[in-house]
Amino acid sequence: MKRRKTSDFCGRVNRREFLSTVGGGFPALALTGLLSGEGFFKNAFGSSTNPLAARPPMLRGKAKSVIFLFMYGGPSHIDTFDYKPQMVGMDGKTIAVKTFGRGGKKNEGRIVEPKWKFKQYGQCGKYVSDLFPNVGKCVDDIAFIHSMTADSPIHGSALLMMNSGSLISGHPSLGSWVNYGLGSVNENLPGYVVMLDQSGGPISGAKNWTSGFMPASYQGTVFRSQGSPILNLEHVEGMPATEQRMLIDSLNHLNAGHLSPRFDNTNLSARIASYELAYRMQATAPEAIAVEEESEETRALYGMDRKETEDFGRKCLLARRLVERGTRFIQIYSGGAHNDQNWDAHGDLETNHNLHAGATDKPIAGLLMDLKRRGMLEDTLVVWGGEFGRQPTAEYEKGTGRDHNSYGFTMWMAGGGVKGGVSVGQTDELGSMAVENRFHVRNLHATVLSLMGLDPNELSFFFGGLDHKLVGVEGADPIREVMA
Repeated sequence: MKRRKTSDFCGRVNRREFLSTVGGGFPALALTGLLSGEGFFKNAFGSSTNPLAARPPMLRGKAKSVIFLFMYGGPSHIDTFDYKPQMVGMDGKTIAVKTFGRGGKKNEGRIVEPKWKFKQYGQCGKYVSDLFPNVGKCVDDIAFIHSMTADSPIHGSALLMMNSGSLISGHPSLGSWVNYGLGSVNENLPGYVVMLDQSGGPISGAKNWTSGFMPASYQGTVFRSQGSPILNLEHVEGMPATEQRMLIDSLNHLNAGHLSPRFDNTNLSARIASYELAYRMQATAPEAIAVEEESEETRALYGMDRKETEDFGRKCLLARRLVERGTRFIQIYSGGAHNDQNWDAHGDLETNHNLHAGATDKPIAGLLMDLKRRGMLEDTLVVWGGEFGRQPTAEYEKGTGRDHNSYGFTMWMAGGGVKGGVSVGQTDELGSMAVENRFHVRNLHATVLSLMGLDPNELSFFFGGLDHKLVGVEGADPIREVMA
């Protein structure tokens, strides 16, 4: 794949000149899906410079879109999908076990046995806890990875690792890499959409869906599931569409005058293109989020007929509608900023996980079933997981809460070229660490890119004198055991 090089700020134009020209006109709105058609760019620049023009895949991949269901806070793998019958009867016992979480490194702890019963589902006989009875019905379409590992047991850095492959902020997120590699197939909608929990976003906020050192055009666009999908997108009251079109054309003409064919002015190019996309989205985005147009049966399938599942169900249904319309990458967060609003169960594990699993189980199953019956699961990759898992021991002297665990945890994938009904890897008998077929976050990222038709070890972006990759300079292999 041809690598693109970055340039100095706006080429030969200094910062003061840039701000005097466009600073008052450009809205504080980050839009990722630029025009897939190249006519506008040829008219404005004299050549095609659209950074998100659709491009053919590098490999033969089955997935065309990704829906990443992010369980922020770290769900407990041993209470959800990683069945540990050996722990039954050990509740309260203090044993020697090495752990590393928010409370630091420890060599022993008090066992908290799984608080929910497990039973087998599907033809594959996969054990799933009572927290996810609806997802349990879909296990024959799911590949479970029980031996995931990460580099940090701290939320902020672990989130960055899961989203961008780096513990340090400023690196492009997974969705940015997908859109950089493949471009957008819809000129009227963003190619990378993020939907946050109704109680707020994760720690570090936009760093989790940033484009990093790539052009701003690749960063995620935050969508709301109700009302206007993007703030400040409505038509200006009293301004006819023709007049608005003339205003945008005038701004584009002025901004294009600061571009030079000798420089890659990616920041200015992204800003010019965002005007065009915002204009088009005023008409197309409201239709895309109109989930009320769906049948009553479909809305009920996603749990929109129940208060506890309505919000997440609406987001999952919206994700399906966006995938139908060509959006490449969608990330939906379950869990807000505070511990009692996300999966970070340090105190009362049962109350915490009953709440969050109860809000997501039916919508997630509804999404999988709806995609499958529409023939869309074959080319839509669904990913489930958090930034890490949780320990088999209690964090405090009393209570059932578990500390963070990056030594071993579970994630799962479905659709988009993934084998169904399989389980890969294994943690020890307590679920404290991965012991068989250990996989790192980089392997997960390599798998997503590979399924999307991108070579994880060849896809690179030149910045600061280096060819950067999502999987790091050392590269990573995809998890082939889950690939069909």
